[in-house]
Amino acid sequence: MQNKVRVDIALVHYPVYNKKGAVIASAVTNLDLHDLARLAKTYDLGAFHVITPVKEQQAFIGRILEHWLFGWGGVYNKDRVNALNLVRVSDSIKQAREIIQAGTGKEPIVLATGARERGLALGIEEARRLLAGDRPLLLIFGTAWGLAGEVIEQADYVLKPVQKCATYNHLSVRSAAAIIVDRFLGDRG
Repeated sequence: MQNKVRVDIALVHYPVYNKKGAVIASAVTNLDLHDLARLAKTYDLGAFHVITPVKEQQAFIGRILEHWLFGWGGVYNKDRVNALNLVRVSDSIKQAREIIQAGTGKEPIVLATGARERGLALGIEEARRLLAGDRPLLLIFGTAWGLAGEVIEQADYVLKPVQKCATYNHLSVRSAAAIIVDRFLGDRG
């Protein structure tokens, strides 16, 4: 699948909320890295940005990437190498935006996601219209209990949450990202 414009995804570990509503830095997980990199590769995205200012977490990511890109993991599973080559580590969303702009020459449009309704939000069909433009797009996903308000305020748009069918609404970020990316970029034929 070839996108008209570059689309990247980002998994934000800071600033996000904990279950008490405090702003925190959440932990990076090996599973998120692998699964979201594979999602990015499957949908021909520009990159998968992992956002954390925590140096220990960045070092953890580096060790995982070292194993799979240059170590035994890469020899064992070449497909994983192709996906994990899309991982970019940034201290902040601002830095990820700068990386995208440096690579494309254009400021990306940022679309925030979340499980809660937050004011005026774009439906997926409205958001798909942005694919016809010429600016790159950055879909940002939050960890823990969701993106902090300051992230939402800095986004160009907020997407409506994945439609829930029951009172329970707490998908894993990997599941929500896969649903949203497919609805955004998947075949509609």
